[in-house]
Amino acid sequence: MAFLKFNKSELVNLSYSLKREIILANRSGSYCNTTIVDCNTRRYHGMLAVPLGGDLSRRVMLLSSLDETLVMQGHQFNLAIHRYGTVLEPRGHKYIVDFNADGAPVITYKVGELVFTKTFLLAPDSDQVLIRYSLDEAPQKVSLVLKPFLSFRDIHALTHKNDQADTRTVEIQGGVSFNLYKGYPDLNLQISAPSVFRSQPIWYEGITYSDEYRRGFDCVEDLLVPGSFTVEMRPGDSIVVSASVNEEDPKQLKRKFNSYVKNIGNVQSHHDILVRNAEILKPIKGGKEQILAGLSWLHAGLLRETLVSLPGLTLYADGDCGEFEKILDDLIEAEQERLFRRTTQVEAPLRLADVLQHYIRFVPSIEKRVWKKYGQTLKGVIESYSPGVRKEVTLHPNGLLWAQMENVALSWMNAYIDGRPVTERAGYQVDTNAWWYNALCFAIEMETRYVGYDSEFVKKWTPVRDAAKANFQKTFWNPEKGYLSDYVDNWGQKPEVRPNQLFAVYVPYSPIDDDIKAQIMQTIANELVTRRGIRTLSPRNHLYRGVYEGSQIDRDLAYHQGCTRTELMGPYLDVCFKMMGPSFVGKAEYLTEGFFYDMSKHGVGAFSELYDGDPPHEPHGAISSACATASLLWCEYLINTNKEARR
Repeated sequence: MAFLKFNKSELVNLSYSLKREIILANRSGSYCNTTIVDCNTRRYHGMLAVPLGGDLSRRVMLLSSLDETLVMQGHQFNLAIHRYGTVLEPRGHKYIVDFNADGAPVITYKVGELVFTKTFLLAPDSDQVLIRYSLDEAPQKVSLVLKPFLSFRDIHALTHKNDQADTRTVEIQGGVSFNLYKGYPDLNLQISAPSVFRSQPIWYEGITYSDEYRRGFDCVEDLLVPGSFTVEMRPGDSIVVSASVNEEDPKQLKRKFNSYVKNIGNVQSHHDILVRNAEILKPIKGGKEQILAGLSWLHAGLLRETLVSLPGLTLYADGDCGEFEKILDDLIEAEQERLFRRTTQVEAPLRLADVLQHYIRFVPSIEKRVWKKYGQTLKGVIESYSPGVRKEVTLHPNGLLWAQMENVALSWMNAYIDGRPVTERAGYQVDTNAWWYNALCFAIEMETRYVGYDSEFVKKWTPVRDAAKANFQKTFWNPEKGYLSDYVDNWGQKPEVRPNQLFAVYVPYSPIDDDIKAQIMQTIANELVTRRGIRTLSPRNHLYRGVYEGSQIDRDLAYHQGCTRTELMGPYLDVCFKMMGPSFVGKAEYLTEGFFYDMSKHGVGAFSELYDGDPPHEPHGAISSACATASLLWCEYLINTNKEARR
């Protein structure tokens, strides 16, 4: 069964094919990202982007594209495709007859009697992209001409024709090395077969990225083509091209390529696709392992995104407890400032308790060891919310946390327009206080169990826990409407129906009574739940925006005002299974199967950051999201566990 395959009629229809992207990434932090017809439509697209100096927070695009031209009997057939303004030139997509990404992505071209395939992949642990060209069928020999389009710029930027670019080339074994600017790594282009490189530096000006234009961003750049390679191929021949920051042995390129293809294998199930995505979202640099929030433009090592996605990308993906602890250890070491002193996502440090609870539920026998290793860190996080420690949030005598900084969004709902937050939520936030109460209860119970009632921590924080419990429900519960208010400020409850109230039901130590949980979940089910995640705001609210399209302002207004989040499906299913048990399996499968229908949209074989709140719930944002992938792995784990219980 082919999971990720497109036919000729889909590929030549550019209104269809240019909206579908392929993303390849590896553990070194490199990526290759373009559309399924190999036409770049975003500034983030290109054949090889790498971390600059090993810094995952700054990636640079070295090779934008590699154009192929087949020359047979004096006739040229250019297989590439670029947009200049509104003009497409050349229009190589007309030769594409098949695309398959179940293993390494393969594009098949047909020109008369000639059949030509291009297979590309990233080396799993180095900054290198490998492309295999095969002349599968042809009436005679063919010349393959390859033209590299060089960018050498930050992935968030655009480059333009200039006099500073170093257009010189350095001959290396089997190819040529380029380096346009100081401070960048060399780009080594090498070929496994004999080739001739002709130096002829030319700037191709006015290359236009249609997706950036549609979104209202700068969208035009100039790229340097330093020359071209020519390789003679006969029917049945194949060659491998390497683009790498390191110089390779051309004689080993085919062997290396074949070995990587064999290790990739073909996907056989939806679980395989989830695990494949989980793997590329955990880069390692300098011995540090991080979680990349999303490809291709989100950052690695973010506190909230790492804590949200860590259990799913490790425990529920393949049960790797060692990797779970390694990522968590590296995160704690790197995020001392946000964990213990200040952060604009005030709930994020408190989610450490939830991560540890996931771990203990997954391996109950390690509870004591987990508390011994991470207890001091969690206690330090809790202590940091004491009055006077953090400027952005303070503990009130009622045991609840009040978050407020003028014109700052102090939660995960942190979109801004012209410097002003769309959802400021200043005051008592329902989700922050649910995480707070859960962290207090968990830490006090663990400390009591493994240290004792005489612990100074237990003595200090037990009254705070009790006060939080006594005041949470009466602060947030709206009995007339039957749900929890999203936040409470000096003017009272803000009764927006948002998914933040879900966490008050989800956390293992819930601050609300059991008899109101069903009412809350019913409201969430009626107004927020879709087959593509949980809406961030009820459609009944006048601020609701159901489609993530238009200008930057339009999109920011929709980002947390109606768009759905896949990451919220995990806690939602967790609560439903606790309430209904294995009888909820069918509904859970119904709510999650749609994400797999969409694998041929947006990011092919990947899981998007967000979806429209309105049907048909089209995907948007980062094409491969760590939080979304992790949530679906968690959902899969919950479904399978409850299926076993049903048997």
